[in-house]
Amino acid sequence: MTQKYTLFSQEVEDFVLEIKIDADSRFIDLHNLILQACHYTEGNQHCFMICDEDWRVQERIMLHEDRSLRSDEDLNLMDSSVIGDFLEEEGQRLAYLFDPENKRYFLMELTENIFGQPQKEPTISRRHGQAPALHLETPAEETKTTTENTDMDENFYGNEDFEEEDIDLEGFEIGEE
Repeated sequence: MTQKYTLFSQEVEDFVLEIKIDADSRFIDLHNLILQACHYTEGNQHCFMICDEDWRVQERIMLHEDRSLRSDEDLNLMDSSVIGDFLEEEGQRLAYLFDPENKRYFLMELTENIFGQPQKEPTISRRHGQAPALHLETPAEETKTTTENTDMDENFYGNEDFEEEDIDLEGFEIGEE
């Protein structure tokens, strides 16, 4: 059976991937397809989180063994976990942690089970928009980029020719508390 997943980002509204993958594939295949489609590099802490209808995490499928897990938690690894063992009903949800350092993830939903059309290799069947950047810029990088791309000098913020009557204070809806 082939499963179709819709992947989307909360950061970039118009970014959507539709993925077709065989239910007998492993999570590592899905992981590799997402990295390839988004042009991301491999990391150590990527994981899938199987969620309920309210996006509460039920189970985790890790890329590598995580020593921080409690001893009573099951350890599910991507290279040995079959997708169809965890997800089989349309509407089931999961999240994919693609930037563990900043706790950024994609949301995914099993949108269709397709019978009679085996999927040998996982594929992107539809793509819209651009994936968010893998790493967030630090505030120092943002400031550097901003100042490099503008023609600001020491007089940018002040102008001695300022006339107070040029500002319509009633046009600003500023209320005092």
